[in-house]
Amino acid sequence: MLTVSTVNVNGLRAAAKKGYLEWLSATAADVVCLQEVRASPDQLPEEVRAPQGWHMAQAYSDVKGRNGVAVLTREEPQAVRVGFGVAEFEHSGRYVEVELADVVVASLYLPSGDVGTPRQDEKDRFMAAFLPYLVELREKAAADGREVLVCGDWNIAHRPEDLKSWKTNQKSSGFLPYEREWLGSVYDEAEYVDVVRALHPSGPGPYTWWSYRGKAYDNDSGWRIDLHVATAGLAARATGAVVERAATYGERWSDHAPVTVTYA
Repeated sequence: MLTVSTVNVNGLRAAAKKGYLEWLSATAADVVCLQEVRASPDQLPEEVRAPQGWHMAQAYSDVKGRNGVAVLTREEPQAVRVGFGVAEFEHSGRYVEVELADVVVASLYLPSGDVGTPRQDEKDRFMAAFLPYLVELREKAAADGREVLVCGDWNIAHRPEDLKSWKTNQKSSGFLPYEREWLGSVYDEAEYVDVVRALHPSGPGPYTWWSYRGKAYDNDSGWRIDLHVATAGLAARATGAVVERAATYGERWSDHAPVTVTYA
């Protein structure tokens, strides 16, 4: 059995003060992937940087206070890789992967984008570079006898059932036609599987992110952008998935909720 959680913490130092550490101490997960850590190891308190019983591999951005991803594992990784070989993103804090006995687990924070700005251009460049790497990663892992699991904030809702207000977001970054087509290529061309959607074929949701604005959380007006994307062999082993949505707005420690999947 392998249980994996992924969550965008929206700033790990802030999340640690609001409930993240309590969640981590209670989780049954074997692996936890974090995004938007927004801190280098030297900026984190010891109990956050090196929580008891966990090995933490982290990739942080050269720009302080931005991005940052991490993978926490109960088993010590056999290898760690930061970035995916593209110079522009090598030190951007957007990708880290660890090799375990029979699986490579990665934490991804894909750029969020903003239509008509350089941020969208950055997102487009990232997508163009990342797709061939996913193919390379799958092939290399298969040769080594491993499956692949890329968890994280993919910042794209693939289908209308993946966001509440899809009709009004068709020109918004995260639901642009070509972004959705690209994510489809991850599944069709690169041969990965959207694990949660495979377990829950119909919508709406389950949503994983809700804006802090207005009554989005109370109205469950969210987006499903935090994904488990796995090679077919591992995806076939998934037995259950849950979005760990806080009971109330006030109990949230991030604007995202952990997505936890158990693999037999």
